[in-house]
Amino acid sequence: MAIKYNDLYMDLRRRLREAGAEDATQAARELVCTASGKTKNELLRDGLLYASPEVERSAYSLCARHLAGEPVAYLIGEWEFYGLGLDISPAVLIPRPDTEVLVQTVVHELDSGADCRVLDLCAGSGCIGLAVASQVLRSRVLLGEWDEEALKICRQNIRRNQLSARVTSLRIDAREKPSRQLGEFDCIVSNPPYIPTADIEALDPSVRDHEPHLALDGGADGLDFYRVIADKWRDALLPNGLMAFEVGIGQADEVLRIMRANGFGDIQIVKDLHGIPRVVYGRLCKEI
Repeated sequence: MAIKYNDLYMDLRRRLREAGAEDATQAARELVCTASGKTKNELLRDGLLYASPEVERSAYSLCARHLAGEPVAYLIGEWEFYGLGLDISPAVLIPRPDTEVLVQTVVHELDSGADCRVLDLCAGSGCIGLAVASQVLRSRVLLGEWDEEALKICRQNIRRNQLSARVTSLRIDAREKPSRQLGEFDCIVSNPPYIPTADIEALDPSVRDHEPHLALDGGADGLDFYRVIADKWRDALLPNGLMAFEVGIGQADEVLRIMRANGFGDIQIVKDLHGIPRVVYGRLCKEI
């Protein structure tokens, strides 16, 4: 029996709500849009039209996959972050609202009227560096990422957001000392892997079974990347350069101590929207 788009959307939303999905309304809309190839405005416009059997089957298939734990962002292949549309794949973490606090912090600390170079290390989808570039109009941003598949997503997102004039990408291993050919930066920002290895199995299945462990695993205590970046990458900062990290729950004080031990001063901790210490940043005490 034929079904109208509005009824298809409502049925998916009902199924998701009954399963306890917190994002039922948004998820149902996104899944029907993906199944039909329509934008949100087109779906609203065509709500009283009948969906084809192919669209109906695709929508219910996507819904079943989401109910089985697959994140919506991977099902639809895109997500929004800081007002930017981004391509997303299972090779990269799904950008989350908490990370916007890191972007806000960096944008606030950078002089928007001055030229500056920014490195987004462990860039993943490139969401942080691209968001900074979209706000700091005289910035030049390098997205540094080790995984080749993630690097492809970085490049797609640079093009998608028409930032090729000021944003580039490069395969960079954050665990290694940087090449001098990279030059120096006014800011290094990073949301590195920070989940303790033993805690990964206890993560929500939607994260544990679908998001890349390479971008999650921060070593035995979750702090491996903070130690190596603060130590090896400080020389890639200009005097008084800014280093800013996103951190996991309960890690802020230890990351502050790591930064202080590596010559950073004026170190601050910023809480996220839930009141959890989420960003640690400071400036390099380095003689000119």
